[in-house]
Amino acid sequence: MYEGKYILADLCICIRSLYDEVQQMCIDYRAPEEAQPDFIVETTPADIDAEREQSEQTRIEEGLPPYAFDAPYLETLAVYRQIATQCVSRKRILMHGSVIAVDGRAYMFTARSGTGKSTHVRLWRQLFGTRAVMVNDDKPLINLSLPEARIYGTPWDGKHRLSTNMSAPLQAICILTRAPQNTIREIRPAEAVPMLIQQTFRPEDTNLLLDTFALLDTLGKRVRFYLLGCNMDPEAAVVSSSAMIPR
Repeated sequence: MYEGKYILADLCICIRSLYDEVQQMCIDYRAPEEAQPDFIVETTPADIDAEREQSEQTRIEEGLPPYAFDAPYLETLAVYRQIATQCVSRKRILMHGSVIAVDGRAYMFTARSGTGKSTHVRLWRQLFGTRAVMVNDDKPLINLSLPEARIYGTPWDGKHRLSTNMSAPLQAICILTRAPQNTIREIRPAEAVPMLIQQTFRPEDTNLLLDTFALLDTLGKRVRFYLLGCNMDPEAAVVSSSAMIPR
């Protein structure tokens, strides 16, 4: 059994794992020795088996060929599932998306897998240069226990491992779609809800699921929402950032 304490979304979390991979993955988020855990997560072989079954089912649904993920990797998913579940009662949610901060303020792009979130954020990085910092490219945490929504980097940061151990006020969430021409418009939270629900971690526990929906309602009151139709040209970043970044 491996054990370590880490700070994620301003919570101290003790992780007890069967393999060392998740501990090494989280090493940049290590907590001070004296920090007291807000909660503990601990994995079992059954947790790893459940992640294997879910991964296999997801690949079938997405039309992908079978792939044998190894147990240490599957454990990283099981650990984050437990973390995301326990975070809900602490007013934090996990949302799938790519997040970039410009001049200290964060902007999140979310969409179905394969739509081009990471590509679009890369265009922002090219456009803004040193003004931009990559927060997280896959699974950030959003803290709604504060007066403003705040988003955090995490070690679960996608295949390119793009993240920073930082947080920033979340200004806007943009739903990204592919289109021949680059267009963007601000939308009401109600229009964004179906995609937000789809891209947010949803606990199996009914009460926690209801709490998650309540947190999404809170999120809708604190950030702006946009719908972006874009291609992969550099102009796409100019169009989206001109609308989303306050002047």
